Amino acid sequence: MAAPDCLFCKIVERKIPASVVFESEDVLGFKDVNPQAPVHVLFVPKRHVTGVDALGPGDAGVMASLTLAANGAARELGVADAGYRLVINNKKDAGQTVDHLHLHLLGGRRLGWPPG
Repeated sequence: MAAPDCLFCKIVERKIPASVVFESEDVLGFKDVNPQAPVHVLFVPKRHVTGVDALGPGDAGVMASLTLAANGAARELGVADAGYRLVINNKKDAGQTVDHLHLHLLGGRRLGWPPG
């Protein structure tokens, strides 16, 4: 179910354009409009979920779907062999700016540590 004021729900519903790189029945992957690496793709569940802390015992498939989508995209986008990072921010203090669960795929350059 979509949330009417959610930016990512509007992208999923194609009410806002995005550069889509992956789509399945339950996940959409699109390029980040403010990329932090040469490859920066966001993967969102098509069902509105506010964040990782909103997942319950029956939602394990959501995380599996997001991760598998990102892994496949990393191969297709040419960053799998050199390495890539998967990031989920949860709530404001962690850097979550859109209240819709999303997984970042970052790659295409050496990524520093610690990240923030």
